[in-house]
Amino acid sequence: MTRRLLLGYLSLAVLTLLSLGIPLGYVYGRAERERIISSAEDEAESVSAFASLSIMAGREQRELPHRARHCAERIRGRVVIVGDDGRLLATSHPLSATESRNLVSRPEIAAALRGRDAIDVRTSTIGGVRYLSVAAPVVHGDELQGAVRLTVPTDAVEARVHRTWLLLAVGGLAILTAVAAVGLVFARWASRPILELERFAHRLADGRFTTPAPVTSGPPEVRSLAATFNQTAARLEHLLASQRAFAAEASHQLKTPLAALRLRLDNLEAEMTGHARDSLSAAITETDRLARMVGGLLAMARLEESAVTPEPVDLDQVCAERLLTWSPLFDQHKAHLALLGDRVGQALAVPGAIEQILDNLLSNALRATPPGSTVTMVLRGSAADRRHLPTRPAWVELHVIDEGPGMTADQRRRAFDRFWRAPDAPKGGTGLGLSLVQRLAHASGGEATLARAPGGGLDAAIRLRPAPRASQGRPSRIGLPRRARGDRSAPESAPPPPSVRSPA
Repeated sequence: MTRRLLLGYLSLAVLTLLSLGIPLGYVYGRAERERIISSAEDEAESVSAFASLSIMAGREQRELPHRARHCAERIRGRVVIVGDDGRLLATSHPLSATESRNLVSRPEIAAALRGRDAIDVRTSTIGGVRYLSVAAPVVHGDELQGAVRLTVPTDAVEARVHRTWLLLAVGGLAILTAVAAVGLVFARWASRPILELERFAHRLADGRFTTPAPVTSGPPEVRSLAATFNQTAARLEHLLASQRAFAAEASHQLKTPLAALRLRLDNLEAEMTGHARDSLSAAITETDRLARMVGGLLAMARLEESAVTPEPVDLDQVCAERLLTWSPLFDQHKAHLALLGDRVGQALAVPGAIEQILDNLLSNALRATPPGSTVTMVLRGSAADRRHLPTRPAWVELHVIDEGPGMTADQRRRAFDRFWRAPDAPKGGTGLGLSLVQRLAHASGGEATLARAPGGGLDAAIRLRPAPRASQGRPSRIGLPRRARGDRSAPESAPPPPSVRSPA
């Protein structure tokens, strides 16, 4: 902003200087030219009057040469006096015979001999020097006696005009320098509080608003804006804190009665028979669903409580661990879980986010996948990452692809909304899993998308930024079971199935 303000001040100053300096230079140059012409015309008339008197007195041979040399010395030019028949009467400088004969053919002398009282002004170049020629007739009464021609060099006038243009340019540069110095001070004074306000706005967007923006410097409008911004930020911080506190406290307080309710229902199971047992099973299922919903709300409240800085996470290692953890649960449902793709190394993510994302996506895929089908985790690196092109954006993609019924385009657009569930979704979901996945992806600096899988199922993709190469080092060698390469035989010593936090 400082540069733009300074550029605006300098542009206005340059426009003003050009609007004043260029006309001034042209006016001065024209005035100098008119001055030298007027001076030459006066000299020509003076020499013409003197020549007329000398010719009338018959002293032209004795007086006119002296007069011509004296006038030429004064004007630093040349003077030629001819008679009415074109005969050379006097000259201030030597002329050859050819030049003497051709004097009458000179346009200005010919015009003076024809025009009697006319004065002819012309410019010419002689020996590389520009001259101003002035010719005046020598008359006595109505009788034409001859003509006088003065040539004055214009190099001195042009030198003065050039010096004037140079002074105008130097003066303009000095003014621009002063305007730049003053404008820089003013621009910094005006832009510094706006830049401070921008930094505080970015901090507020990142959830790190701790101190209010200063309101003691800058223009009055900026100070008023800063005060309004502080009030808005404080109110927003209060509302967000109240919302987070309510969600966290409500979720936490609901966990104890839900646990007690589940325990009582479990105790009643031995005493129930027939239709009552079916109703009890339905109640237990809904109680578990409510518990998972409370857990999801608590996880979201903790996620929104403070902004966590993404850290390098080894995606290969995390995906291998999730594969070992979830494989037994998939086997129980007669489904298969596989890990395919490239080794992508480390990516930036909030600590623990990848595990929660995979748990929710795998839980959703397990409920939507029919028996005998396969759910595939796929790791991919973008082309920019593989070619080591730092100037292009590089991404690491994690896909969870199932072979279930999938979703329509409208359902995929609404799938990340809180508590939204597809009309034909399996029972037991809370509608919070995909919302939590999206929030974890955004908190990690990435994004979550849903697309139609090639086989008709759902392709849930997470795009993350790769970690800087200095922090990656050599990728770790993960001992994947044969299951990760497509073998569908379950490992014998697999860990127990995970406790999914908030499946959708």
